[in-house]
Amino acid sequence: MADLPPLRDVIKRHGLAASKALGQNFLLDEQLLARIAALPGDLAGAQVLEVGPGPGGLTRALLRARARVTAIEMDRRCLPALEELGEAFPGQLTLIEGDALKLDHNAVMGGQPFHVLSNLPYNVGTALFVRWLSGETWPPLWQSLTLMFQREVADRIVAEADDDAYGRLAVLAQWRAEASLAMKVHRSAFTPPPKVMSAIVHVTPAAMPEGVSARMLERLTEAAFGQRRKMLRQSLRGVPGALEALASLGIDETRRAETVSVAEFVAVARSLG
Repeated sequence: MADLPPLRDVIKRHGLAASKALGQNFLLDEQLLARIAALPGDLAGAQVLEVGPGPGGLTRALLRARARVTAIEMDRRCLPALEELGEAFPGQLTLIEGDALKLDHNAVMGGQPFHVLSNLPYNVGTALFVRWLSGETWPPLWQSLTLMFQREVADRIVAEADDDAYGRLAVLAQWRAEASLAMKVHRSAFTPPPKVMSAIVHVTPAAMPEGVSARMLERLTEAAFGQRRKMLRQSLRGVPGALEALASLGIDETRRAETVSVAEFVAVARSLG
């Protein structure tokens, strides 16, 4: 096991003040980081994608778990610290400088199955999450997503119908995957402490319902929750055939989107083809 300096020393030596513009909040508690790295199970020899490693706190926990880590970092200030980690764990770390939103993650991972573990930068977390959940090809190459979000976003991902937090993220996360709130993380665990609490969501692929287009479901939920306080007969008016599908399925068009279950959205999307 590599003998590594404390993370605070690494940050100080490299002058790595967290960037507000990049949505950075560094997690330094190494026991907590080890618990996060253990959430997907045994990672020995497994490929792991990490987005926004920063000074490498979670990265070192993953390397200690004997994972083969591909880290995407766009803050070049952090690269020297991450390169030091690569030297401490020969052959385990691949470092890519770039914007994760602009990269093909399947290609980056060589077309091989991988896990995603990240303390996601707050300003890109939701966009990346939706991207990993989207697309017609299923199951995806990723085998699990273990992601740090603001607590409010995490609650939206695991919410059920009739919950105030229930919305498009919940449907996208749950219609062909299992999503759970794996761990709550107090704001004091970060440097600097964010203004909000955080939580870790763990997602694994499940069976995709037959006869359902992912794009249709995405379009349907975008329309429904884009005007969530309106009745379905208003919010879905712009989706051809949607109101007829509601009628054929016995779903009252005067209901609002937050009352429609994941299974009901799937049924409407299947009816629309």
